[in-house]
Parts: sequence; C-alpha cells; structure tokens
Amino acid sequence: MANSRNAQIPVVVLAGFLGSGKTTLLNHLLHRSGGSRIGAVVNDFGSIEIDAMAVAGALGDSTVSLGNGCLCCAVDASELDTYLARLAAPAAGIDVIVIEASGLAEPQELVRMVLASEQPEIRYGGLVEVVDAAEFDDTRARHPEIDRHLALADLVVVNKLDRAPDADRVLALVRELTEGAVLPATYGRVDPEFLFDCRPSEERVGQLSFDDLHSHGGEHEGGGHLHSAYDTLSLTSDAPMDPRALMRFLDARPEGLYRIKGYVDFGAHDPANRYAVHAVGRFLRFLPEPWPSGADRLTQLVLIGTGIDADALAKELDACRGGAEETAGDDDQAMWGVLRYVPGSEDEPGTP
Repeated sequence: MANSRNAQIPVVVLAGFLGSGKTTLLNHLLHRSGGSRIGAVVNDFGSIEIDAMAVAGALGDSTVSLGNGCLCCAVDASELDTYLARLAAPAAGIDVIVIEASGLAEPQELVRMVLASEQPEIRYGGLVEVVDAAEFDDTRARHPEIDRHLALADLVVVNKLDRAPDADRVLALVRELTEGAVLPATYGRVDPEFLFDCRPSEERVGQLSFDDLHSHGGEHEGGGHLHSAYDTLSLTSDAPMDPRALMRFLDARPEGLYRIKGYVDFGAHDPANRYAVHAVGRFLRFLPEPWPSGADRLTQLVLIGTGIDADALAKELDACRGGAEETAGDDDQAMWGVLRYVPGSEDEPGTP
C-alpha cells in the first residue's frame, strides 16, 4: 500500500490565527470522519494517532513532543518528517493526516516542510486557512500578514458567521483576498469530504469509531444535517476526456465548487494510465496510475459544492469528452496542462 502512489496518505495543513476555530474544526472532523482514521500533528506539541484507542483514553504512548514554540520555527523538515513517517506507517492504518498549526505559524513554511518530506507514503493535500468572521477586521489590524496567508490558501473556511453582524461583507472581503475557494461555516462544521476521501464506516465493522460513539446524537450546535446545504454532481463517461478542454474547465471552476475527486481517462493521450484527480478549493493534483487489469476504461468524477449550477457544470463536463481523440497520438503537447499538476513534474504549481 505504501508504495502505491494512489494510496499515498494526504497531509492537509490546517492554519489560522488564534481563536479562529481550528481546533473546533479538527474535532468536528474527528467526530464526523466517515469511518476514516485521522492522524494529527496538533498544536505544535505532539504527533497523535487518532483512532478508537484514543476514545478509551490511551493517548499517552502515541504523543510525541515537538518542542515549544511555533511548529514552522521549532521543528525542521527532517524532524517533522520523522513524525509523518510514524503516522504513515502501514501498521498505523491512518487514512489522512492533519497538521493543525499554531495561531502564529507561517503557512507557507508548513507547506514547504510537507513538500520537502522524503516519505513516499504521503502526499501534500492542500492548505486550509480558518478565519474568525466576527473578529476578522480586528485580526487584520493586529496581523496584516493574514492577507498573505489567505492568498496562499487553497480553501478558506470563514468560521463563526453566526456571530458576525455583517457576515456578507466579511465573506465578500475574504473572496477579494484569496484565489482559493471560500467556505462559510459555523462551529467549525465542515464536511470532511471537502478535505479528504472518507472511508465507509462499514469497513470498520467490529472496531469502535468516533462515528459509533456519536451516532446517537444530532449535529453539533445549530442543528442541521451536514449534507443538507451541499450539491453533488457525479459523472461517469466511457468516452475519453480531452485534456485541454478538461483543464479549461478546472481553471474556470466556480468558487462554490469545493471538492473534486475521481479518475480520468485521457484515452490515446496516455493509454497506459488513468489519472486520479484530487482538488480541494483551488488545490489540484493528478496522479497517474496503471489501469487495473480488466477494469472498464471510464472517467468517474464526483463534484461537491454549494450554490453551484449542477446542470450547467454537467454540460461543461460533457463538452470535455472526446474532442481530438483521433489525432491524440500526434499531439504531444495536449497533456502539458495536466502534467503540471502531477507530483514530480517540472514547475508543478499545486494550484491553478
């Protein structure tokens, strides 16, 4: 598993200034993980394997001190790599790793440290920045560097909207400051599917999970089901996708489209491989992998967002099918746009 590129464990960097609600959001992910096992590097102090044992209180042996101070200053890339390797070990059974940064951490440095990791079992999964809508103006006044942090983010969670008297103004301002997707939230309630693929709870039969412990209760404060406000679009196509057309679609995707996942068949442009696609906000990555033996050659995509026009997006995706498939073998530049988002490719940007 660890040696399969498509099985690499995503590492999501969760940043935001003090009081923005990062810990609340992380706790929400832990309790609504969809059966996934989350490993976390939390609050600059320890690397913690979050699983059923943690619920029983057996956290002591799995906590490793990272030292005092800000994670990006107190820990070098090789030291963080050690803890990532521990969480990514196959025996740990971790599905996703979340680094919750200090309120004063530099997100750019944390992203650099993850990208510098020499662990083949992991891959960078995007930068999520959390902001406090109620205190946003004061936070910008005290920490003007927040504008730079927002510009780097792939997904910005505008939290505590219920406490902001001018929520619409704050949302509009944040959208001006970031090229990433902007996700409104209260109480840190973010659908885990926006950040990582949730493993079905049924795969944990016989093992106590956070979902099991909280299945008797409703959603956190404020009520409402997580998925009630979200739109989902699924596409299955037996016609290969045109790489140039698909990249035009991805580059112009609407801000309310928070998550894209699945597999793409580029047909004769790369007949040996299918391409796993992973997008969180503006973060985008393709992972080529050999077609499984006997598998149908299909493009299968799931798009998740809010306020999106699913019918219009479906038509746009449909227009990406086919294209110049018959001359693909003679067009050696068609895949360049896709390959820019393949790990290890030259000038891989990570975001469009």
